[in-house]
Amino acid sequence: MLNDNHYARVSDFEPMEAELKATRQYLHANPELSLEEAETARYVAEKLEAWGYEVARNVGGHGVVARLKNGTGTKSIGIRADMDALPILEETGLPYASKTPGKMHACGHDGHTTVLLGAAEYLARTRRFDGTVTLIFQPAEENGKPSGAQKMIEDGLFERFPIDAIFGLHNHPGAPEGTILTRSGPMMASSDTVNITIKGKGGHASRPHLTIDPIVVACNLVVSLQTVVSRNIDPTQTAVVTVGTIHAGEAVNVIPEYAKLALSVRCFEPKIRELLERRITKLARSMAEAYDATIEIDYEHGYPVVANSEAETDFARLVAQELIGSDKVATCPLIPGSEDFSYFLERKPGSFLRLGNGLDSAILHSPKYDFADGSLTVGAALWARLAERFLAE
Repeated sequence: MLNDNHYARVSDFEPMEAELKATRQYLHANPELSLEEAETARYVAEKLEAWGYEVARNVGGHGVVARLKNGTGTKSIGIRADMDALPILEETGLPYASKTPGKMHACGHDGHTTVLLGAAEYLARTRRFDGTVTLIFQPAEENGKPSGAQKMIEDGLFERFPIDAIFGLHNHPGAPEGTILTRSGPMMASSDTVNITIKGKGGHASRPHLTIDPIVVACNLVVSLQTVVSRNIDPTQTAVVTVGTIHAGEAVNVIPEYAKLALSVRCFEPKIRELLERRITKLARSMAEAYDATIEIDYEHGYPVVANSEAETDFARLVAQELIGSDKVATCPLIPGSEDFSYFLERKPGSFLRLGNGLDSAILHSPKYDFADGSLTVGAALWARLAERFLAE
């Protein structure tokens, strides 16, 4: 094992700070949406090739996988960064704001890509590790299903590029810049979408007795759905059932044939996820039956729970504490948002971390959001040190 002084430190990246900022701001100014990341992938791949990595392009779409072997070690660590932007009109007014109206890095993927590129350059230059570093630059994290993670896995990611464990990170608005948050076990929620179509019998508003009013069914169902969490889920658990849309009717004097609802369902445990589906489905069918309506339910499973393995999370926490001190490493709260890194964790042990983006940072997916450049050196140093330490174990 290397002496602690030989592992990457934040100070090692301070001479690279201007370069990291330039890279991040270039990516921010040139965002590409999910499934469109061709130029971003080219930019990333060319840098990695110049540093001596063996690079595979077009993995699961525009995915880039880079490998670097050193020494005789047989272990391999995987580290992932996402690359896609969002369909949002930027309102930051920054000099490096998006050059493409309606497309914006509003979730910090420009920063995630940059810190992994910074670590890649450092690891290639210093080569103070024994084994294989596998860097995964993922497209289409924001795409929903199929997501970039799913597409890379389907394209043989883990068969073509074997790894022993995988790590990733996301910036965290509300935590001080340069801090690191970790959490073992469930960390981010599963996300399911339920589309419900209630078919009634339309007619004139003045003769409701001759109709089956789907609006009445829908409204009663919305109210009843509020009891799913409050009366079916253990109060010590966390779950959300939100009716996000409800559409029915076009004219005030017409009872329509159909009413449509769309639900967002989130939780942190597979058993709770199953219970939510069972109760929502039964409640919706029972409500329709009570009013002599018919119903169609499309229950779509989205991203699974991000569940970090204990050993890898403990290891990542230790490395973070070594890097920046225990006072700057905190326990991450449960996050009701979702992440397709969960698909990787279903197949490999690993951990998803959070990197502080500033106490006053705009929220994610806001048109005023920007990744905190003050966190770049910490993020890059974290990945470099984690790789060195993992491959020295």
